[in-house]
Amino acid sequence: MPKRVFVSFDYDYDKTLKDFLIGQAKNPDSPFEIHDWSIKEASPDWKDRARARIRRSDVVIVICGEHTDKAVGVGIELKIAQEEEIDYFLLNGYSGKTGNKPTTAKATDKIYKWTWEYLKQLVGGAR
Repeated sequence: MPKRVFVSFDYDYDKTLKDFLIGQAKNPDSPFEIHDWSIKEASPDWKDRARARIRRSDVVIVICGEHTDKAVGVGIELKIAQEEEIDYFLLNGYSGKTGNKPTTAKATDKIYKWTWEYLKQLVGGAR
């Protein structure tokens, strides 16, 4: 059974990366599925809605781009995953550049290279 993935990303700068990840989830050998649970509009209850969606996930993938450390929503979503004890990992968004960790990432959280083979292993728990 494929793992359900919640994707946390900087909506202003990295939406295309999320779309690439959704495309990879459609590969025939994909061990995961992504439901587009992105919260597109600001609302007073967005954190509660994000928490409910993260709870329904097996894994949270945090895409790290150049501005992720300034993306407040990504930091909050990662904190929720940590509080809910949902497995997560940080994925480097751009080849040749090192993405920035969200402010709520732990010092021990590694940013992993994004290749299809690594991604399949990471979703499977290889960290």
